[in-house]
Amino acid sequence: MPTFAADGKYLTVLNLFTTDTDEKQGKLIGAMRDVVDNAAYPGWISSTVHSGKASPGTANFIQWRSGEDLEARYAGEEFKHRTLPLFREITTSIKLLQTDVVYTQRAPEQTEIEIGPDRDDFTVIQVIGAVEGGLDDLVEALGAGHAWLSDVPGYRSHTVLRGRAARGLDGPFAVVYSQWDDEASFTAFRDVSKDEQSSERRAATERVEALSTFHDWNTYQVVHTRSAAAPTGSAV
Repeated sequence: MPTFAADGKYLTVLNLFTTDTDEKQGKLIGAMRDVVDNAAYPGWISSTVHSGKASPGTANFIQWRSGEDLEARYAGEEFKHRTLPLFREITTSIKLLQTDVVYTQRAPEQTEIEIGPDRDDFTVIQVIGAVEGGLDDLVEALGAGHAWLSDVPGYRSHTVLRGRAARGLDGPFAVVYSQWDDEASFTAFRDVSKDEQSSERRAATERVEALSTFHDWNTYQVVHTRSAAAPTGSAV
């Protein structure tokens, strides 16, 4: 299964699609599975498809060897004339986000941060815009500034990704990918009133709000993954 690591080994791409009906979400997932199952692009490492839960949509977590490999994929005739037009027909928005993993944290009982359909994670993906000149501070606030999350019941992990480039999104941004035991755990955390929050949580929230321009999120279930075959003679 793909894993998150802040080691700079791969370019991480999150393709986030929204749509307006469950039926279209099903079509999106089918189309994405088809693309993933037939992927054989130079520099492609892995793709993991997520199904939207809070609202209709999908997310595809993709690892690439480099930005040059990704841009070659975007420049290809198949992507421009088949893949992108197909997705545009059944979506209400498309965001193609190039990022670098810069921070990871997991609960003490978690050995590493894996993503895959064989796990039962309740996944939350948040995209946060940064004020001009504030991206580094926002990334730090979302990462080390949220170290207290490890004590929250039901929390499994969170990963902060620093935006590198984007299609369908303007301005600097960061992404938080978090995993929880279940929907009830995340909802209980989210719904704690401000008066009941710890001073550490209130301070962290206020700092993020001061550094951000927007905050979009959805919840997901991982439904499919595939990785490129390792070259002959390579370590698995």
